[in-house]
Amino acid sequence: MKYPLNAVPLNTLLGEDFFFPHEIIGQPFRTSDFDDLTVSSFITRDGVNLAYWEAGQGQPLIFIPGWSANGAMYFHLMHILSKHYRVYVLDVRNQGLSERVNSGNRISRFAMDVKEFADHLGLSEAHYCGWSMGASVMWAYIDLFGTQGIRTLSIIDQAPSVYCHADWSEEERVQAGAFTTSPERMIASYTQGTATNMLVSGSRVLERAMAMESPYFHNVISLVQAAVNDDMAFTGQVLFDHATNDWRDVIRTKINVPTAVFTGAYSDWLESQRWMSSVIPDSVLQVYTKEEHGDHFLAFKNPQKFAADLRSFIER
Repeated sequence: MKYPLNAVPLNTLLGEDFFFPHEIIGQPFRTSDFDDLTVSSFITRDGVNLAYWEAGQGQPLIFIPGWSANGAMYFHLMHILSKHYRVYVLDVRNQGLSERVNSGNRISRFAMDVKEFADHLGLSEAHYCGWSMGASVMWAYIDLFGTQGIRTLSIIDQAPSVYCHADWSEEERVQAGAFTTSPERMIASYTQGTATNMLVSGSRVLERAMAMESPYFHNVISLVQAAVNDDMAFTGQVLFDHATNDWRDVIRTKINVPTAVFTGAYSDWLESQRWMSSVIPDSVLQVYTKEEHGDHFLAFKNPQKFAADLRSFIER
């Protein structure tokens, strides 16, 4: 792949126009209809080319995607929010349109990449939103650098600890949202499709990822399939580090900026999100119902509601 260095239209990278399977009123039916959307990249200090998607004008709003995700998933969300903000989505290393590398596959390095991304953009302050593993990246960022430069923080449905320690009480497990007793077997199920059970990996995330009842979600997943070639040999490298971190101390003691926590009725770790909101000062909790597509992918399945809720939080 030839990585973009300067802002180029998405269609330049695709090589042709992409038509979505669903035509949604008020949303682009083809990628060229969103002519403000461009893709750029920058080189990190350890020499990795990271791509990022950008559109709009106004206060900077930076999204950090979850594991194996990328800017293509944010297409509709970016279209909505770019009317109000300068929206960025960073493709973390080994994901999306960013470079595939065998180095730096730790959450702490991903956090450094976020810091270097903000430096590259020349931003002294921005609104940040981390989804899934992207939330863990933001917790690592705060652990390393504090909250300076973070105007507001939004977290979408991430367990403070994926791994459940054998000596934890049930209260600790629920508080942490922990759902696996074997990171290795959980990782194999994610990267190789290896069969497991709910005692080993008690999550419905893969099931909810396959639920395409939302035309918004079906559209962006179709774009991902057209625009991105994932390679689990690279993507999977960060998962063990991600699974074995416990971020509860950071959540409990180091977050001192306005924070929103988004989750839903389908979430495997709903109670951990309630705990998180209870210990973060000046935080708000948004729990989406099943009818509102309240699962791990709520921002992509219900982008109109999520964008409105996010704007209301940011501008309160």
